[in-house]
Amino acid sequence: MSERTTSSHWASTIVQALEMGDVDCRRLFEQLGMSYAALSDPDARFAQDDMTRLWQLSVACSGNRAIGLNMACVVRPSSLHVVGYALMSSCNLQEGISSLVRYQRIIAEGADFSFHPTAQGHELTLTIHGDRLPSAKESAEGSLAYFLAFCSWLACRPLIPRRVSFCGPAPVDLEPYRAVFKGPVQFDAERYAMEFNSADLDAPLPTANEALAQLHERFANNYLERFSDTQVTHQVRQILCRVLPQGEPKRETVAQALFISERTLQRRLQAEGTSFHQMLDDIRRELASQYLAQPKMSLQEISYLLGFSAPSNFFRAFRRWFDMTPNAFREGL
Repeated sequence: MSERTTSSHWASTIVQALEMGDVDCRRLFEQLGMSYAALSDPDARFAQDDMTRLWQLSVACSGNRAIGLNMACVVRPSSLHVVGYALMSSCNLQEGISSLVRYQRIIAEGADFSFHPTAQGHELTLTIHGDRLPSAKESAEGSLAYFLAFCSWLACRPLIPRRVSFCGPAPVDLEPYRAVFKGPVQFDAERYAMEFNSADLDAPLPTANEALAQLHERFANNYLERFSDTQVTHQVRQILCRVLPQGEPKRETVAQALFISERTLQRRLQAEGTSFHQMLDDIRRELASQYLAQPKMSLQEISYLLGFSAPSNFFRAFRRWFDMTPNAFREGL
């Protein structure tokens, strides 16, 4: 399966945030075999696992588990590639966030945003899928911190979310989170999410420009064509992550969602070096390791979230993936 990547635009923003925390990123890049100079190449992309290792080493060097929140201090439109400018030219934040969801892959292939209405506004949820390594929580926290700061910058006023949710246990010191997000923060949640008030999302943006919005959308679509060789893989991954909690996904169901035949789906996945069953197995393995890092999630709950009909099927698959039981894996974490 193709390796997920992160754009140099987003990677350089992460590096700037880490260096604000006194992390020597040049040394860490050398240690990881990454090119620091490539951060200045607009077409360069970095392997997601390398970015995960960068986060891990930065936390170890700095001792700061909240270092991802520094992302709120390095806001600039170019961080999000052409997507940032599409957001700027949108008529309001609701339209802009819809563009973010649509073109997220340009920024980083491992992240999936979804945006849906709630009783009192809209909720933006974020899932970061690991590649071979489970994703770093600092990456998700930094993404939420950046996006809230970016939306406030676009609106020319502080935006206070109705609620911000984080996976994993609450840190000992909550003050950095309260300082960045202003609104109520919740930990041990099922997913990373921010809920916005409808009034904030519907207010016109000072930078709105319909002609530029159309131009930026065309640029974004053209850029996505560069990923045509893995387009189907990415779409299948998104669909599988969405339908897994509903039970064992069927290839026929995924093919119908993509408006192609099963045979065409199988042929395109094979051309991209994978198969439907291999993708399903890989995604379950990735999600299992992420769910087990959340201590309040029971093994039975994880089993059904992964689409297994019975916990015993999950246990057998987990032994095959990691050569240990889920309990032993969780204890190791």
